[in-house]
Amino acid sequence: MTSLRGNSAIPLDASVDALSDVLDFIHLQGETLTSVRMADGGVISHGSGERSIHVVQQGPVDLEVAGDGTRPLAAGDLALLATGAGHRLGSAGGGEWMTGTFLVEESTAAPLLAVLPPVIVIRGSETRFARLPLCTDLLAAELADPSAGSRVMVSRLLELLFILALRAWSVLDTAPQPGWLPAALDRALGPVLTAVHRRPEQDWSVEDLAALASMSRAAFAARFVRLVGEPPGRYLARLRLARAAELLQSSSEPVGSIGKAVGYSSEAAFSRAFAREYGAAPREWRAKGQRA
Repeated sequence: MTSLRGNSAIPLDASVDALSDVLDFIHLQGETLTSVRMADGGVISHGSGERSIHVVQQGPVDLEVAGDGTRPLAAGDLALLATGAGHRLGSAGGGEWMTGTFLVEESTAAPLLAVLPPVIVIRGSETRFARLPLCTDLLAAELADPSAGSRVMVSRLLELLFILALRAWSVLDTAPQPGWLPAALDRALGPVLTAVHRRPEQDWSVEDLAALASMSRAAFAARFVRLVGEPPGRYLARLRLARAAELLQSSSEPVGSIGKAVGYSSEAAFSRAFAREYGAAPREWRAKGQRA
């Protein structure tokens, strides 16, 4: 009989980390994967709003991002355009690459992914991210020889590649823009975001959150503002309202019940806060979603 003592496990149904929670919340889904072989001097344009990733298999390839300049890419390089910035890829020397695209729930994804730069480039020469080439090799193999289950497999591999690229960027970017992602990947604040994303309805105090981070109240508050860009109370309020907005669209629960589910003591207080954040009362918001 095999003993499980000493083995480690990730309880996928219970232990939600903040990054996983956000990616679930925006309904990230790999959509398409295509292979491109570019004749000398050819260019392919991608319009604004397309969230995509490119993996260079043979260079040189030039990536031009609207408003963000041109970057040369070589074999093994990866470029993630999570914000949907318009861009073009071209090659003066017969470049080859794979392009993957993603679907998200735009109403919730846009403000969350806006903390990312227009393009994240991970160089193939980087040796610290061994899982990236494993993932891209699997994608290339599946694209070259598709079989039963390929559609689902490619979709999952694209999602994995998205996450791996974010992890790599968090290591490489020494001065990220403030937002939820730097905090989710921070050793001290990661557990805090995990806790509030798991239980946004709880009556969290700054002292409670500081204890989760194993920091003093003042040091925690300063670190939170520096990494997230806003105080803990404001972040928690926006998180609660974002959850409420999703519940209003995805369930038929009464407005008052949804307000209580995200931490508001009364329907009136919830409705006022929701209207300030979204410019419409909860019932109006729900009605707009049903008409869309």
